Amino acid sequence: MPRRTRKYEKQWKPDPRYGNMLVGRFIGSVMKDGKRSVAEKIIYDCFDIVHERTKKGGLNVFEQAIKNVSPLLELKSKRIGGANYQVPIQVSGERRQTLAIRWILAAVRARKGKGMAEKLADELIDASNKTGSAMKKREDTHRMAEANKAFAHFA
Repeated sequence: MPRRTRKYEKQWKPDPRYGNMLVGRFIGSVMKDGKRSVAEKIIYDCFDIVHERTKKGGLNVFEQAIKNVSPLLELKSKRIGGANYQVPIQVSGERRQTLAIRWILAAVRARKGKGMAEKLADELIDASNKTGSAMKKREDTHRMAEANKAFAHFA
């Protein structure tokens, strides 16, 4: 009998406006209490705001932001000989996107004032320019992984 629970791959649907799987995933992450229409309105309003401010197109800025925030390395805690070591490991493609989405939304929810669409637009523009809270989280993670590179042989 296996000890671990089975991993079931989540089936994401593309969003209705762009037909993009990544935007569909993002809508699913923004959504609370099953209110998909509210999440879609927030994201599409955000894309319109981004387009007005940058003239680059909301979807392009969004994809660039996700690409910039996606981490290459992360730390996993391993117990070896009674001691816990923070071991740096490479992040797979699916998990990179998941972490990027999670960090962007955490940064947006931490911002005060304004509506959700405006806060999200600000964070996406910041992330596409390699600034902002989500990028800081990525840099901190990379810095920690770099500091613990000595334990990489435990991976």
